[in-house]
Amino acid sequence: MSTWMVVEDEPDLYDTLLAMFDIWSVDGVAFTNGLDAIRWIDDVDADPNGISLPELAVLDIRLPGASGPEIGHRLRKSPLLRNIAIVLMTAYRLTPHQEREVIAMAQADALLYKPLPAPKEFHARLTNAVRNRQSGV
Repeated sequence: MSTWMVVEDEPDLYDTLLAMFDIWSVDGVAFTNGLDAIRWIDDVDADPNGISLPELAVLDIRLPGASGPEIGHRLRKSPLLRNIAIVLMTAYRLTPHQEREVIAMAQADALLYKPLPAPKEFHARLTNAVRNRQSGV
């Protein structure tokens, strides 16, 4: 079974994402703020024993504590988690320059705007991000 990470502070979307993970037979590592996510990454780096490492991180851009791009940046510095796929998501409309900035900071594989696509398309986009990252595309 795959494990995916999600960091989302909006309660309804947080619950919806975890429900979709369950339907897709994906284990979820989930956080509602950026600082908890970064602390978890630090804990994994310090002692990865018994932890199922995620293949994907789905990160809201605007979060309390630390932003999605900051979390993505921290993931890329992790010796254990640096190669996972990162998908950023936001409800805010970004300029093309802002899009490039957040993608570059997180070294993200994709940026999705909310409302998110229908579940089937959303799943396809997430699995494609994982597949492309794993194949080095």
